[in-house]
Amino acid sequence: MDLNQKQAIIRSGKEYFRSVIIPNHLKNLNKLHLSSFNVNPFLINYLAAFLCGNTEPESLAKALIYPRILGTSLNTSFGQSIQIFISQLQEVVGGASGIDGIDIEFVDAIDGRRKYCQCKAGPQTINKDDIATILGHFKYLMNKSRLDRMGLQFDDLVVGVLYGDRTHLSANYKAIDAHYPVLCGAEFWERLTADKDFYNQLAKAFGEVVEEDGIDGSSLILKKVADIAEEIRKKGGL
Repeated sequence: MDLNQKQAIIRSGKEYFRSVIIPNHLKNLNKLHLSSFNVNPFLINYLAAFLCGNTEPESLAKALIYPRILGTSLNTSFGQSIQIFISQLQEVVGGASGIDGIDIEFVDAIDGRRKYCQCKAGPQTINKDDIATILGHFKYLMNKSRLDRMGLQFDDLVVGVLYGDRTHLSANYKAIDAHYPVLCGAEFWERLTADKDFYNQLAKAFGEVVEEDGIDGSSLILKKVADIAEEIRKKGGL
């Protein structure tokens, strides 16, 4: 993969965050109210004291908001919309595969062989039912290869996990990896781009979007903290 293609991936990744991830993130923040949380009064008072040293309304609000807006809601949004980024990736590498169950095709920068790849978001993002589906697609393609004399090898059919580390792969991925390679995180991106550092470059680029677009996330979060702290005061505590 040449420099222009690598830069195109970074640009498309930034656009994905700019047009999908950030708007969803801000929407999820803006719609938060005290009623949005299923509050455990024992834990929330402990967490507020642990985080801030007291159980004032602002501290309670922070203990509610920080995990939600910096963790669960963003991870959910990323996982649900990852197909948009995969579609952009398809354009850079030459379009969608056209083969059922295969997202992208590319020449492996390590072994020089053409890979037929199904892309997934992260190392914990498939369930048990996905194992049979993925193996079924790959088995069909292997059988077709024999009939059409395509010369496919088992390691030409791969699952590409866009982020994470092999040590964190779920048991579901490991079940697939026993038959076909699962390329995870930096390994996947190196195979695709021939650049060992591309994974880190791409991750850093996603963070640059916030600065480029002038988004003051800390002020937005503190405003929401103040709003929910006021709801807690009106309610008389948690």
